[in-house]
Amino acid sequence: MDKKFCIFDMDGTLVDSMPAWKSLSRDYLEARDRHPTLEQLIRMGPMTMLEGASYLMETFGLEGPPEEIAREMNAIMETHYRTDLPLKPGVEQYLKQLTAKGVRLCVATATAEPLALACLERLGVAEYFDFILSCETIGVGKTQPDVYLEAARRFGQDPQAVAVFEDAIYAVKTAKTAGFYTVGVFEETHRREWPALSALADEIVEDWRNVL
Repeated sequence: MDKKFCIFDMDGTLVDSMPAWKSLSRDYLEARDRHPTLEQLIRMGPMTMLEGASYLMETFGLEGPPEEIAREMNAIMETHYRTDLPLKPGVEQYLKQLTAKGVRLCVATATAEPLALACLERLGVAEYFDFILSCETIGVGKTQPDVYLEAARRFGQDPQAVAVFEDAIYAVKTAKTAGFYTVGVFEETHRREWPALSALADEIVEDWRNVL
């Protein structure tokens, strides 16, 4: 990867948080005597928190408004972000290596910016990023390229000059279609998609410790 500007997804790419996110919606619904199917949970993958909250209201008849559901779910995840979610092995060393070469970095995440910042500060890597940009701020998830395009704009660069690191195939598709150089990152919870993601991305990272 020889790009001088990089956009990193956070959950599943930098931070080993996907198991917590995978269980969040199920646990939230089960606590309210709702029993989601796997298919229903999978549909929430590309959604922002507010989009997901609206989906839960419509699908399971939860009382709203969506902002209140999102607030409650964010509160659950905030505990994890502030206390126990770890970096993926090798991430800090890779970020340090890039910045030592003069590469500028940012985070583009579906997670709310305050939660992302709290997590990255606790883990000691927030200093490597010029800024954190959330899909919540932009208003749409990563099925649309808006968050990547805004990050590139803040860098003052065209998409072709910027690398996007993502673990989810739908996000890689979005970034690649928008003209970005894409780096697919292995995530255990997306193992079934890994062959397709590997074929789609311009470059892949199976283990951060092996790219140092």
